[in-house]
Amino acid sequence: MNASLPLQRVKTALLDLLFPLRCFGCGSEGSLLCPSCSRTLPRLELPFCQRCGMPYTEGNLCPACLSYPLSIDGIRSVFLFKGTARQAVLQFKYRHLKAAAEPLGQLMADFLRSNPLTGEVIVPVPLHPRRLRRRGYNQASLLAIEVGRLSGLPVVEGALVRVRDTVSQARSASAAERRSNVHGAFECPQGLHGVKVLLIDDVCTTGATLDACAAALKAAGAASIWGLTTARETLSASSSATVENRGSDSIKYYVL
Repeated sequence: MNASLPLQRVKTALLDLLFPLRCFGCGSEGSLLCPSCSRTLPRLELPFCQRCGMPYTEGNLCPACLSYPLSIDGIRSVFLFKGTARQAVLQFKYRHLKAAAEPLGQLMADFLRSNPLTGEVIVPVPLHPRRLRRRGYNQASLLAIEVGRLSGLPVVEGALVRVRDTVSQARSASAAERRSNVHGAFECPQGLHGVKVLLIDDVCTTGATLDACAAALKAAGAASIWGLTTARETLSASSSATVENRGSDSIKYYVL
């Protein structure tokens, strides 16, 4: 038994007493997502593109996937990136609220049970070491650990590495810029030949990052790659998005 677990539980209890958790949605004390707000989260429902998961009503594949075929076999997201789901992801990602991995990972694992995706191992989308040091944690890794714990799938940390410290994808103005930004940014140093991989990340916008990861994994011999994210942005093909992060006091998203 891990001797540090009782001490960790005491620390957690003291933190809960001094700084009680509040629901992302309604602000009530007790949990980061109360049962009522959890039931009203904006789920991503059909119809959507069967490859990238973008909401789309005119066929199986959206125009972007028809014009630029992806390396990844498919991407699925549990929620739309808006409302309480957006607030949860932003606080998890930018406000050092690592405790959010538990409820968000639980919801992702619940989704997997009712919407099975092909996967024998879970691989989180990695951060570059420089950004990891700056942020202090990789939110995709925390989600992957939680999903793995609940689904029984092994998490393979280090299967992917980020070899270029690219500009934040949220600052890229178009899908083409996002693809160019992450092209060749990942490598797969571990042998995953013939393995079916489930990639985990927090948000999918155009799918460029997940696709760049999939390209590296397939180059290393992975049999298939599916992506699962907590939330999906719903930008049209003509839209662009940027993020402005002015420290801990202001995180704003603009859709132009």
